[in-house]
Amino acid sequence: MNNRAYGNLGEEAAVEYLDKRGYKIITRNFRVGRMGEIDIIGKEGDTLCFIEVKTRSNYSFGYPAQAVSNQKQATITRIAQIYMQNNRQYDVPVRFDIVELMMDRAGN
Repeated sequence: MNNRAYGNLGEEAAVEYLDKRGYKIITRNFRVGRMGEIDIIGKEGDTLCFIEVKTRSNYSFGYPAQAVSNQKQATITRIAQIYMQNNRQYDVPVRFDIVELMMDRAGN
């Protein structure tokens, strides 16, 4: 399984996990040109959540969340601001989350 398919498998698992916990998924893979994308945008209650999904098969390179660098965090913040402006989401609570998944390439 290539990296893209593996990442998509992780995102599907993350959406299922979030859905079971009462999140309302608004959109997935919100992209702003070449700037980048946010994997999942959802709501938990009144809070708008911008969610990065990191899937790994082992800890060789550390925990999955460690792959979210300061630069990636800044990019996610800029994309979130653009999303909020485009959707007139001004006075809402906002949270940034990371969903870490450890699974083999078969999805187990």
